Formats: sequence, C-alpha cells, structure tokens
Amino acid sequence: MTKLKVVDLFAGAGGLSLGFKKAGYDIRSHIEIDERCCETIEANAPSTEQIFNVDITDHKSYLKDLKTSIGGSLDGIIGGPPCQAYSIAGRNKEENKMDEDPRNFLFESFNFLLRRLKPKFFIFENVIGMLSARPFGIDINSQIYESFKKSGYHVRSNFKECVFDMSDFGIPQNRKRVIIFGVRRSDYKNCEQVVESFYSSMEKKKKKKKKTVSDAIGDLPKLFPQQVSSRISHSSNEDFSEHEPRFHNERDITIFRLLAKDIETGKNKFTSTEALKKAYEKFTNKKSAVHKYYVLRWDEPSNIIPAHIYKDGLRHIHPDSKQARSITVREAARLMTFPDSYKLQGSRGDKYKMLGNAVPPEFSKIIAKVIEKVLDVS
Repeated sequence: MTKLKVVDLFAGAGGLSLGFKKAGYDIRSHIEIDERCCETIEANAPSTEQIFNVDITDHKSYLKDLKTSIGGSLDGIIGGPPCQAYSIAGRNKEENKMDEDPRNFLFESFNFLLRRLKPKFFIFENVIGMLSARPFGIDINSQIYESFKKSGYHVRSNFKECVFDMSDFGIPQNRKRVIIFGVRRSDYKNCEQVVESFYSSMEKKKKKKKKTVSDAIGDLPKLFPQQVSSRISHSSNEDFSEHEPRFHNERDITIFRLLAKDIETGKNKFTSTEALKKAYEKFTNKKSAVHKYYVLRWDEPSNIIPAHIYKDGLRHIHPDSKQARSITVREAARLMTFPDSYKLQGSRGDKYKMLGNAVPPEFSKIIAKVIEKVLDVS
C-alpha cells in the first residue's frame, strides 16, 4: 500500500498527526509556534519528520524548506487553528476581547498553504464555537467556506453538519469538534460524492458502547492525601510518568472529598448546577455565574479536557473520594487517548495545556482510516 504524505499545521502536541501515523500515513512535516509543543513532537517523532517552530503567517521563513521536506507532491494537509479564538467560554469573558483576536483569521494561512502545496485532501479541525463566532461582526464560517472554494476544494457548505462527539467513537471523553474534510476538485471529478462518503463512513464508525473514565484511568495507582509537616500533599507514583497531582490546600481536599462521596453514596445533593454554585459560595465566600466544580463519573465518559485545565482543576475532580484531588497529567493524557509511552515536554502546566488543545490520537486514527477508504488508495 502506498503511504499518503501529510503535513501537520498548528501541530500542537502532535495528537492529530499521531493518529494518522498509527493509520500508516507518512508524516513529512509539522508547523507549530509553541516551543514546548515542538519539543514534545521532537521527543516522539522519528528524525524523518521535520519540525518548523515558526509563526505560520510568516510564510517566507519556512515555505521553501517545507517544500523540500515534502519532496514532491503532497497528499494531505491536516490541522486546525488555535481553538481559543472561537471558544464560547472565551467569548463569555469580555476582557479577553475574543472578537478582536487575530487568531480568528489563521484559517487564511491554512488556505495559503492549500494553494501553494495543492494536496489532494485536507482535514480542518476546530471547536464548535466557530459555528457561532462573528469576529468584528463577520460571518467567519462563510469566509472559511468561500476561502476553501476559491482554493479549489470541495467541502460541505453547512459546517453544522460536520460536528462529531468523540465519545461516540470510543474516546472516553465528551468532546465535540467540527471536522471539515475537503478534496481538491481537479483531482476528483466526483468530489461531492467523496466528501459525503467520508461523513457517511464516519457515522458507521460509531461505537455501540461508550468508553468510560473507569476504562481509561481505573487501573492507575491511587494517590492519597498525606500530611507533610504542616502541609497537605498527595502520595506520588514512580511507575507511571506524569502521575502526580498538583498541590491542593486542605479546603480544596475537603470539598473534593465531600463532592465525590456525595456521588458515591447516591445522595446526589451537589450534582445540579445551582447546588454546585451554592457550594462554591459557601466554601469560598465568592459568587460565580457558572459552577466551578465537577466530579468525573466512573461509569461515564469524562467531561471535556480544556486548555485551561493547566490553571484550574476544579472541574476535573477524581471520582474516588478517598483520593480527593484533581486529575493528574497522566490521567488527562489517558482521557485524551495518548499512549503512556508518549513523552510530554515542559512544565506540568505546559503539559495540561497542550493536552487540552490536542486532538485525541485514537479519534484521529479513525479519521485517517476513513479517508484512506474514501480516496480508494491501495
């Protein structure tokens, strides 16, 4: 079988390309602006894959070398601009001025490379917030659609029909994303049929039974609170890398234990949004418009792992009341389907952030195999 050559844009920690690699694709290059992410890709990728630690909008700084790394024609481009620009949560905070965020228009660089490299297909991944994003009052979805069309690619015109919940595909996490698949019209006379075949084939890949938090992290060693001098800490584990929780003060440990035990006992006094908001006000003497706490359920997929988990673990509380803590980097990686052997680089905060921004490799692998099928590559 001929290996399809692919370039990964906005590569992040390499989750999207890892799935394609597992499916047998030839990953030629990665473009990523974040240094820690590039170090992570380098720690896990073979030397044949070139990493460009550059600003993707500075085309002149890398385009020539990128073409050299590809070595001829290119089959696919995969990637997705930083999701924070389209984040609904981000737009709810006026001080962030998400409407004025220049990242809203990074799809233009994606299209620039489509026009220059002319791959047969592409995958454009992003948060569902892009469906309602209107930076500067601009209908960003119409702009993205027209941009793909002018670049010579056929895609579905309604991006709302391109949404997948990854928990339907064996990913132990409720994670909805827009997945836009496009093919070059000059390469496929039946381009409409190819694109529709991709989405219908993806529907057939849905699992009857969802994977749960227990499936993902249930076998990891337990980490209990322990008194160290006058401080409360947690036991550590050396058998699994990154399986060590962040520091929690005594108040947080008490809250985590209370909320997890409430679910364990079946009382469920603190499972509604209003009850959780009241609990936050009671314990912190602060008010919040949204609930700050969430305990993962053993028998369900996790709630979404977001980028801001690096600074806030209150919505990712471990379901075991005896452990009374937020999830570790290793647990977050398991919920994102990264293998334990995958080496994350940087600080603990860097690792949480890159996981929250990533595409689960096992979901990416499904996409890659479906593409191979609909393009009829043999």
